[in-house]
Amino acid sequence: MLTGIDHFIVAVPSPDDAARELEAALGLRAGAGGRHEEYGSFNRLIWLGDSYIELLGVADPALAGRAWFGPKALEVLGDPGGGYVGMSFASDDLESDVAALRAGGSRLRAPEAGERARPDGRAVRWKVATLPEADAQLGHLFLIEHDSASAEWTAQERAARATEEHPLGGAARLERVELPVRDMKSASMHAHRDVGLQFRPSLVGAGARDSSVGRQTLRLVPGGPGIMPVVVVHGGGEARELRALGCLWRLEPAEE
Repeated sequence: MLTGIDHFIVAVPSPDDAARELEAALGLRAGAGGRHEEYGSFNRLIWLGDSYIELLGVADPALAGRAWFGPKALEVLGDPGGGYVGMSFASDDLESDVAALRAGGSRLRAPEAGERARPDGRAVRWKVATLPEADAQLGHLFLIEHDSASAEWTAQERAARATEEHPLGGAARLERVELPVRDMKSASMHAHRDVGLQFRPSLVGAGARDSSVGRQTLRLVPGGPGIMPVVVVHGGGEARELRALGCLWRLEPAEE
């Protein structure tokens, strides 16, 4: 079962610079992140409860180019500031979810183990099921299940970040991601077949369609060149916006 939007990936020339920009403008603080040695990449993470924004950097383009996400990451790094690469959805039983989706025609590959080394020496481990290539409209959509015995995913660490205070003045939560698409029918069919998302007409109208993933929403909106993905975060006491890293970042006041 899919339990939520796990993380949103943005490839950037410098994760440290990107982290400073988002903290200064929005009050969202990034943690240390780590390195994917086999992929030639590294990151900084902005935790939003159990969801996070991944600020992805590339240390070795040749090695990264052979990773499943690498070609897309290198492509968006060709644009000033970088941009959106893909998004993962958390599963509480990845093997079963992948089997059911593949029986319905999904192109998801069999789950593979992944690992990231943290600066403190601890390892973060997970299983991930990816598609053969990035979708031209949606980027990389994939499923992930975290190892609850590894770093960052123990019960104690999850409880601690549930109340983590960001500089904006309190906790923050990922509320919604909006992806612009040129062909709504094709995009929604792809997301339904391959990762199991169910879409409905959005209450905002204008041809948008929503999919609920746990307590969060993926919204597809009609759009073409120049229309940015939108990341909506709830937290703090005032609304803020920032256009950076190839996306529109929108901070909305936390609901009472």
